[in-house]
Amino acid sequence: MVFEYAFFQNAIMAGVLAAIACGIIGSYVVVKRLVFISGGISHAAFGGIGLGLFLGYNPLLVAILFSVFSSSILGIISRKAYQREDTLIGAMWAIGMAFGIFMIYQTPGYVPDLASYLFGNILTVSRQDIFIMLILNIIIGIVVFSRYNEFLAFSFDEEFSEVTNVPVMKTYIILLSLVALTVVILVSVVGIILAMALLTLPAATASLFTNSLKKMIILSLIMGIIYMLLGIGISFLLDQPSGATIVLISGVSYLILLGIKSLILKNN
Repeated sequence: MVFEYAFFQNAIMAGVLAAIACGIIGSYVVVKRLVFISGGISHAAFGGIGLGLFLGYNPLLVAILFSVFSSSILGIISRKAYQREDTLIGAMWAIGMAFGIFMIYQTPGYVPDLASYLFGNILTVSRQDIFIMLILNIIIGIVVFSRYNEFLAFSFDEEFSEVTNVPVMKTYIILLSLVALTVVILVSVVGIILAMALLTLPAATASLFTNSLKKMIILSLIMGIIYMLLGIGISFLLDQPSGATIVLISGVSYLILLGIKSLILKNN
């Protein structure tokens, strides 16, 4: 049985942990329309991976610090300096990727396979990576649970949040930092390139069925787990890239359900 193999057990655990993080944070990303920002953060995280390899530390650990720092800088500059947010995101996107590639090629000895970080390979996830993902999930869960009302108000109406004394700037930075942590979780699963897709597709699909944020998070989490398990199984059976398979299943499911909903609304 394939389930007896340690690498497959690791893949299942990593997929479930990634789905949990995506279900929680992805819902806020979709509601608050932070999809493009999440793409910028995911590509900036590649700079941390390159730096980690150069310094000889676990790339995921360095990517955590690098991506959280980058997301915080992005949030502060976009709000305080009144710069065009899309321009800042584009700059972060380019600088993060370029810095990561530069540091990897400065690393002495064997140059690692860039494709494994760009597109991910969930079947090669180690127990240490799973432990890191578990800790990040716990952090995400604690922060979101303790600040649920603040995030809820901020996500739907910033002006109302300010009137009710919600620290809008602080909440924005914290939310971007949680997006950064979720991106790091997704690096080993689908890689830097596809992280934005998996972060948003389950939540976007869930949004077709409910307007409640709490229900959306739960539904997104369930869908994410289903997509992960199907993607891992199919990619293993067909010997296809795991990250691409997971994202394809997520994307096709979203488009099919969106089409069905559009037809139902059109006929009513």
